[in-house]
Amino acid sequence: MEKGQIYRCNVCGNIVELIHVGGGNLVCCGNEMELLSEEPKDVGAEKHVPVLEKTEKGFKVKVGSVPHPMEETHFIEWIELRAGDEVCKKFLKPGDAPEAEFEIEGVELSDVKAREYCTIHGLWRS
Repeated sequence: MEKGQIYRCNVCGNIVELIHVGGGNLVCCGNEMELLSEEPKDVGAEKHVPVLEKTEKGFKVKVGSVPHPMEETHFIEWIELRAGDEVCKKFLKPGDAPEAEFEIEGVELSDVKAREYCTIHGLWRS
């Protein structure tokens, strides 16, 4: 287990992120939770890989090279930006644009990573 990993319960759908690692197993609904792997490449017509852009005040993250659907049952639930020990997260809902802007100064694009969670296709990273 590592700090920042994302786990999902395959029974009820709970999702947790490790903030502190102390050992043991994550269990929900009587079953071990599934570690979600961060997919680095897109598959199929819909795009999921976060695209980073440096802005005047920080960074903009768009999901994919074409806008991801933001429907009731298929949408980007959250977008996260990591710059060293700083973590910023924006939660989205159906109908929102699949993008987020984060104000972080003094950080280069090469030092930033982004990830996002699609309610159908899981966890993706830049």
